[in-house]
Amino acid sequence: MSTLEGTRDFSVELSELLLEDHDIVEVLNSLAKLAEQRLSMGRTVRCGIVLERPKRNMVVASGSAEAQQMEETQTGFGDGPCLEAQRSDNVIRIPDVRYEKRWKPYMDEVRNNGPMSVLAVPLRINTSATAAMNFYSYQVGDFDGEALDIALEYAKVASTTVAIALRIAEHSETAEDRRRAMESRTTIDLAVGIIMGQNRCSQDKAVDILKRASNHRNIKLRELAEQIIASVSDTAPVTDFDS
Repeated sequence: MSTLEGTRDFSVELSELLLEDHDIVEVLNSLAKLAEQRLSMGRTVRCGIVLERPKRNMVVASGSAEAQQMEETQTGFGDGPCLEAQRSDNVIRIPDVRYEKRWKPYMDEVRNNGPMSVLAVPLRINTSATAAMNFYSYQVGDFDGEALDIALEYAKVASTTVAIALRIAEHSETAEDRRRAMESRTTIDLAVGIIMGQNRCSQDKAVDILKRASNHRNIKLRELAEQIIASVSDTAPVTDFDS
């Protein structure tokens, strides 16, 4: 099979992947596993993915336990070829890990775990997030010539898949954030109403009482509101999202 034909097949499989998975972590895990299957032609290739999004935890995905261990080790040290590729937007190829002098703590772990060559490729996803794929081979001098071309082409196709998956995740997260905000608003409004009734005061005065009590007790406003509601009712507040 030619590189072009392999890339076309990969594109189809990635499109199907998006139809099956919606969680961003599951998409990345499936993507890494598929890359391992497609690149392990006559040798064993492992793949890991690192994704970093603003104000969210770094995501580490993999197609195998071996790759997961390597990526978790890399993010634990905070330095390594995949992170470097992600931050610099440059392809990094290590033909023989025995002679690599950069990222010493991480490379020591790689050498101890068997991979002999590494390829890190940035995923260009055109968002504020950054990501990279890390390929591990147990052969010296791998990811050269056609093997390098195939890995780069697959990473290029994967970039589009990750970009789409991120958009789906962001829409879902935005909807979830709005739902939680509405729930929180409902809970606080109910607590304010209880305070107004108990103290025979205005809404502004009740809000001020609730905020001062929250600061004094050093707990979140919603948590205090829930306690106030629980003190007068055994029923949890319900938000009507259909209205």
